Amino acid sequence: MTAITHHAPDSLLAAYATGSLPHVYALVVASHISLCLECRAAYEAHEAGGGAVLETVAAETVSESLKSRTLSQLDAPFTPQPIYPRSGVFPGPVVEALKGRRPSWKSLGMGVRQCILFANRAGSVRLLSIPPGQAVPDHSHNGLELTLVLQGSFSDETGRFGVGDLEIADQDLAHSPMADPGLPCICLAATDAPLRFRSLIPRILQPLVRI
Repeated sequence: MTAITHHAPDSLLAAYATGSLPHVYALVVASHISLCLECRAAYEAHEAGGGAVLETVAAETVSESLKSRTLSQLDAPFTPQPIYPRSGVFPGPVVEALKGRRPSWKSLGMGVRQCILFANRAGSVRLLSIPPGQAVPDHSHNGLELTLVLQGSFSDETGRFGVGDLEIADQDLAHSPMADPGLPCICLAATDAPLRFRSLIPRILQPLVRI
């Protein structure tokens, strides 16, 4: 794997460490951390700092009912959750989201495929597979989009993104990412709002493909 040059910003790592990052973005950041030693070290530093802060926080008095409910939950039977290792190009967090199964790809046309891992009104996260030389229709953003490359690479107006690189796109960025020559570009992409496509046909198809 080539060196990772596009990293997660400190604000995202801090939000992930505190558990305040929305689920769709947390999946992307967790996958990036599994690939990027630099960001993993920064994340672990945030976790350590948070633990140190908790040690200095004064104790709070809670009601007996809350205390009883909390202790009863601690005594409840514990069912370990399966831990999924990396599988092929897919990091462990993606394999977990797939529940250990292969992606269920759906065609978007022009050889582009997607597999939606999770979607609700708050956002969506999906796998995208884009053939070499194929571009995603020109679009801008209504919110925040995180895109992590898992295989191949793509290029757009901001540069080139290879395996492990994370692109962060907001309302200020309009672009048309194109998969570079070589392997199909497989990405993990999360958004909290629909994209704004410039051309008519993508806008017509947008409700069907849910992107």
